[in-house]
Amino acid sequence: MTYRDVTPSRGTGPDRTERELEKALQALAGGVTPAPDAYRTARGEWLRRERRRRLVLGVLIAVVFTLATLIGLWVLNQTPSDPGVIFSGAGGGTAHASLARPQP
Repeated sequence: MTYRDVTPSRGTGPDRTERELEKALQALAGGVTPAPDAYRTARGEWLRRERRRRLVLGVLIAVVFTLATLIGLWVLNQTPSDPGVIFSGAGGGTAHASLARPQP
């Protein structure tokens, strides 16, 4: 069995780490000098990306709508050309045989 020292060393706690990190970030921030037109450039890039996103979304919506319409028309066009059982014309416009009145 080994013995471990669980007592923290001086100056190595979370407070020290936080202080050192704060000093490093302050030194880094102090050395940064923004370009004179940085905001305008960043805003222009953002607006350009926003316009492009909206354009792509509009084109995508138009393509999906067009494809859905074309597929629907193609499916409707695939129906058989013969009139089928319901509109076969057998019976000459009279009621169904079981509903017809008997002739005297």
